[in-house]
Amino acid sequence: MRDFVGYANRPPTVRWPGNAGVAVNFVLNYEEGSEYSVGEGDGRSESALIEVSAPRVPQGDRDLASESMYEYGSRVGFWRLFRLFRDRDLPVTIFAAALALERNAEVAEAIAATDWDVAAHGYRWIEHYRLDEATEREHIAKAYDTILRVIGRAPAGWYCRYSRSERTRRLVVEHGGYGYDSDAYNDEVPYWTEVTGKQHLVVPYSLVTNDAKFLAGGGIENPADYAAFLIETFEVLHAEGKTTPRMMSVGLHPRVIGHPGRFAGLVKFIDHISKRDGVWIAKRADIAAHWRQVMPAGGAA
Repeated sequence: MRDFVGYANRPPTVRWPGNAGVAVNFVLNYEEGSEYSVGEGDGRSESALIEVSAPRVPQGDRDLASESMYEYGSRVGFWRLFRLFRDRDLPVTIFAAALALERNAEVAEAIAATDWDVAAHGYRWIEHYRLDEATEREHIAKAYDTILRVIGRAPAGWYCRYSRSERTRRLVVEHGGYGYDSDAYNDEVPYWTEVTGKQHLVVPYSLVTNDAKFLAGGGIENPADYAAFLIETFEVLHAEGKTTPRMMSVGLHPRVIGHPGRFAGLVKFIDHISKRDGVWIAKRADIAAHWRQVMPAGGAA
């Protein structure tokens, strides 16, 4: 059942750690190597979030340009972002398609050596609403097991490619290993929902403050516009955060923001928020853990 009310005009008054009003969560979506490809038997190459607007090869043939653009993300873009966040000592959440990590041991080892948290982004970067229930259940379990094996720690949460199926949340709860899911875009703070009689935590995500807008018709074409949009978003949330907690998810993709010109906009945003007080730059797992503490299931909003 859909919930059109949420916290309504009774927003939570709890605080983030350090009395911060806004939590900023950088999310690095690592998908390269798990996308649609002829080699995986999908009958087509991936056409989403690449530098051209439509497939340019006949259906069923490999799109070598698309494959190469994805490879840029794992070969170059990831490492540029990795160095930025490592050198700035900033926490990051990895939304990891498990097969992508499995296919790049050096990326998996680099993530494993940090204290960054991981959320499963599917076993492959494919739409779960296209899967039957048995296959979806298998992918949810396989994503968990693969990430645990290649990273050495289990994924804390779950997030689908764009939209969950009507079964996904039930299957995630049924699995039992995921502490939250982010398959929602409907709020700016976490909230509890009931799934098969159990209280389940949702930590909403955002496609608004997402680098996909460089490629998906979102109206952002240059790094100055990207930085300005993120900064203005942050400032509104920061002001509101004086009375109610807010959360800002910044979604990143190595093959998108990892290119130098776009990357410059991300650096400008990080420079801006690093000078502001009242902000908690946090891992998603830490946001979930804090919410469980200050807003436990069944508690009053």
